[in-house]
Amino acid sequence: MKLPRYCRLKSLKNGRRGYFFEPPTWARNEDCPVTAEALGEDYATALNRTKNILLPAFDSWRSGGLTDMVPASPVPGTFDWLVGVFKANHRWREIDFKTQRLYDQGLALFANHELNDGSRAGSKQIADFSKAFVDAVYANLLVVQYKDADGNIVKRERRRFANAAMTACRRAWFVGQRAQETKVPAINPFSRMGLKSRAPGQAVRETPTATWEELVAFRQAAKRLGYHSIATAALLTWEWLQREEHIFGVFEIEHYRPKERPNSVRIMHPKNGEEAWWPLVDENSVLLFPELMAELDALKDSVASGLAFRRDHAHRRSPTPLPWITERKDLRYLRHVVKKIIIAAGLRNELSFTSFRHGGFTEGADSDLTDAELRAAGRHRSRLQLPTYAKRTRKQLIVAAKKRREERARTTLLSEGVLAPHSSIVSSNRHA
Repeated sequence: MKLPRYCRLKSLKNGRRGYFFEPPTWARNEDCPVTAEALGEDYATALNRTKNILLPAFDSWRSGGLTDMVPASPVPGTFDWLVGVFKANHRWREIDFKTQRLYDQGLALFANHELNDGSRAGSKQIADFSKAFVDAVYANLLVVQYKDADGNIVKRERRRFANAAMTACRRAWFVGQRAQETKVPAINPFSRMGLKSRAPGQAVRETPTATWEELVAFRQAAKRLGYHSIATAALLTWEWLQREEHIFGVFEIEHYRPKERPNSVRIMHPKNGEEAWWPLVDENSVLLFPELMAELDALKDSVASGLAFRRDHAHRRSPTPLPWITERKDLRYLRHVVKKIIIAAGLRNELSFTSFRHGGFTEGADSDLTDAELRAAGRHRSRLQLPTYAKRTRKQLIVAAKKRREERARTTLLSEGVLAPHSSIVSSNRHA
């Protein structure tokens, strides 16, 4: 068996063999504090003391303490090593920055968990992992306890964080198994754990939904503060039910009314990879989204190519408008600005950019859109996401847009104390 540096196997007087640590002669002549030492007859014990105690101390003396600043490489076959294999794989680089950050937190939460023997879970060999071991660690990660100001012990469940950690570990195992199939067991102990999104009896956590009036107030505040692109993007997410990752990270100005299809816009959903062309006019050439189209037409005149929504505010640092999303697919600065606009508009603090997308879905439901029409608008395959698949047609999109504008006009008249006949609302909407 291979021995580490300065570790020797020698014959003993009793006829057996033992291990010894012997620093080089030049180190002894320079008064090295790490001296020769008998390590006993057990290979594992000798290996552990040499690699984890004696050699690090010797290298620290030789380098004047510089090696103490270098993190130790994880032991091959451990969970820490598996995490390193995962992050070195090309699949890690294909993950967006937001998900990478969540995976980092989840992997660290599991790896740094202290076991009953005082060691870290990350230092254990993955060959020894069992489903029972993973379930036991998960149960401990699920509940965190701390002392309050009065010294009382308070227990709090962190189910979402613990579930995310198990998801990250499961992904790391699968990627590691494909990259190192001879070293990573084929059975993934993090699979099929039966994770529950909430505790029994716990209420469903819903994303706050914005109203049309709140969207109007938000857009007015955004324009007043100089964030015209965010004002337009908020109306877009309301009308076309797009996620912020798509609006700021995928939607390019060329997708809107290209020469070959001047009455349509190309919509691509990064989450499910679906792509579609959304009609902008109906069969009578009446605009379906007149307010949004007017702003996008003006935007198309100012942006030559690339991502449509950029940091166009006058007080930006860069002389040229940069995209709101960074190269690492990070939208934290955008969310900071959105929260700033929400506060300036005097809206509820719990609102976010996603609230306007949810508001668009709610408006669609209030407009008596069918399940098929809602799925066509949101590009969802299943009724559970908004389990049968429905065909999405151009007619469904046109009918959905008309219904929503009719409901919006009716609600506005009701709030003003005036209720016009339904036919007049449709007529006025057509000429809007």
